[in-house]
Amino acid sequence: MLQHNLSLYNTLTRKKEKFEPIHPTSVGMYVCGPTVYSDVHLGNCRTFVSFDLIFRYLSHLGYKVRYVRNITDAGHLEGDNDEGDDKFAKKAKLEQLEPMEIVQKYTIGFHDVLRLFNTIPPSIEPTATGHISEQIEMVQQIMDNGYAYEVNGTVYFDVDRYTKEHNYTILTNRNLDDLLNNTRELGGQDEKRNRLDFALWIKAKPEHIMQWPAPWSVGFPGWHIECSAMSRKYLGDQFDIHGGGMDLAATHHTNEIAQSQACNHTTPSKYWMHTNMLTVNGARMSKSSGNGFLPGQLFTGDHPLLDRGYSPMSVRFFMLQAHYRSTLDFSNEALDAADKGFKRLLAAINLLDKIAPSKKSTIPNLDEIEARSYAAMDDDFNSPVLIAELFEVVRMINSVYDGKMTITAEDLSKLKSYIQAFVFDVLGLKDDQSGTDDGSAEGLMQLIIKIRNEAKTNKDFATSDRIRDELNALGIQLKDSKDGTLWNKI
Repeated sequence: MLQHNLSLYNTLTRKKEKFEPIHPTSVGMYVCGPTVYSDVHLGNCRTFVSFDLIFRYLSHLGYKVRYVRNITDAGHLEGDNDEGDDKFAKKAKLEQLEPMEIVQKYTIGFHDVLRLFNTIPPSIEPTATGHISEQIEMVQQIMDNGYAYEVNGTVYFDVDRYTKEHNYTILTNRNLDDLLNNTRELGGQDEKRNRLDFALWIKAKPEHIMQWPAPWSVGFPGWHIECSAMSRKYLGDQFDIHGGGMDLAATHHTNEIAQSQACNHTTPSKYWMHTNMLTVNGARMSKSSGNGFLPGQLFTGDHPLLDRGYSPMSVRFFMLQAHYRSTLDFSNEALDAADKGFKRLLAAINLLDKIAPSKKSTIPNLDEIEARSYAAMDDDFNSPVLIAELFEVVRMINSVYDGKMTITAEDLSKLKSYIQAFVFDVLGLKDDQSGTDDGSAEGLMQLIIKIRNEAKTNKDFATSDRIRDELNALGIQLKDSKDGTLWNKI
């Protein structure tokens, strides 16, 4: 299985490349995790669902994947340019809690949401506060190598010194002069030598709650050094895949590359992968514009922009219908379509155990369908194309069930294996539609079906059709066959 011709888009080279891991049978993957000072937002969820798909597919191909996704629980200031308050300290004061109470509350919330989305937990989930010594060590190495300087207890990365030997904007290909012109003036109170320098270690003010002793001062780490130190500890100086949202590329990932080059003399990752942003009805999702909603609101429908709530699996399916590098636009119409599509997929899968095999198959060649499905995923994890193949399979299952096609026991077994591999293992979907009503819905439906069948026997087709149509309007579909009447949610 490892012989697949997998290619992925590398932000670093701005092109698709054949995936060739550093070690032939294993993959090291680091994804920037959440900053846990508030509820996880949908943009984060889209990123983590996308990398869950990537993690699942690499594992499915037979790679041993070490998936590291950090928790940022310290040192993240409000601005990328080392200004403003620490996000955790600010939220702690607001809620009159210890900062680590904030961290605990929102870390649990983050895990709860990702569990609803059926994501597999990472292999390692390190926290910034648990790796202060590694960050101090890395800062010291960068200073020893001549790429950082200390002013009044705060240590800054020297971008000007770095750019004499390295391409600072290699990840985004931005013009350095333009970058300088678009960066704010330092101001008299700023200690940096130039505008692009960023903090590796920040001296804490006396009132700052989260602080640790270091050679330069009692303080806290800069945001960017955290990921560099944790990825190095668990994946080595260089690993295979570094991922995150595209909003991280310009500053956070750019600075990670600079730090690792300055410390380890190598770029930290061979392949850089970035997910695209979210929009709502075509406009960028943001708190300030009032069009942002949280995962919980999406599940309940409790938001002015939402007509109703959607199940976590319908939302996951909706996300996977767009390629991870494409913009994902939320609208009630798009969510409704995804919800219907997901239910249609589940309904067909639920028919598999009710199909009686024949001596001969008249279905399309399953090997060809499987080959096209692998080709889709091998092409930069193209889940929309895979889903299109799945709906061809849905049509085939329905045709077999309706008696328009036939399938042998061998092909039926092969079809079930295909569904298990691509729907459940790779796409990470599951049936969350059935509920846990201990059979009462099933009993009620069997009673309705019995009443309808009696109407048909009495040639009361008006009543029979009315029952079918009104159930359909309620989202319940009846399917008549030679083996009786089945029902499913649509």
